[in-house]
Amino acid sequence: MSSEHVATARAETPGPLAERTVLIAGATSASGEAVARALVAAGATVLAVGTRPQALDALAAAVPGVDTRVCDLADRSAVAELAMRIHLKFGDIDGLVHLVGGWRGGGGIAGQSDDDWAFLERSFATLRNTSRVFYDDLVASPAGRLAIVSSTAVDRPAAGGANYAAAKAAADAWTRAIAQGFAKTAPNAAAAIFVVTTLAGLEDELARRIVDLWSVEPTTVNGVRQVLTAPPSQPDGSADPARIVT
Repeated sequence: MSSEHVATARAETPGPLAERTVLIAGATSASGEAVARALVAAGATVLAVGTRPQALDALAAAVPGVDTRVCDLADRSAVAELAMRIHLKFGDIDGLVHLVGGWRGGGGIAGQSDDDWAFLERSFATLRNTSRVFYDDLVASPAGRLAIVSSTAVDRPAAGGANYAAAKAAADAWTRAIAQGFAKTAPNAAAAIFVVTTLAGLEDELARRIVDLWSVEPTTVNGVRQVLTAPPSQPDGSADPARIVT
């Protein structure tokens, strides 16, 4: 069963995403808070979903305007119920940002434990469930967007992180398959993959790039794996967008 913390879910001043409703899966991380803050500032209706009520309450306090929902996204029936409640209150969503994750590893190939794999596989299950349940929403939207965070470990897997790399590779492939589906039936939709070594220190950059997904032609980001790095600073201290690796 889902529960909810209801708040005014739009920014006071309309922004470029004022007509968009975006769900953040795994919203209570540092990156989730940064993404929620950026989306609210852009005018979106932001639905923040997680499993820890206290953490969601803290997010709602930190980012006024976020509507928080408690849901076990690894349980498909719970996701279906979540979707029903969201559709009744907000209608279809226009964006799904998947930030459920975490790292487990060490011990070489022989040391890749079943417990670690179960944890990582659960993270992948949340992507499968949310993307399947909300896929029709994104297809029907005039600007449907899906975004995930992948890892450089997919291209350079290490023995000590084999479980992690395999789970990330599965999420990566799943999202590119969604992108292929969008290309065939929903030309206004896009599924984007942001690739990082670590998200630490990149939370605000990730948030900015996610908001920007609604400002670009979908074909330029659909199925594209974008390597996310901290942009070098210009003399005035601002980021130089021309140096961002994509």
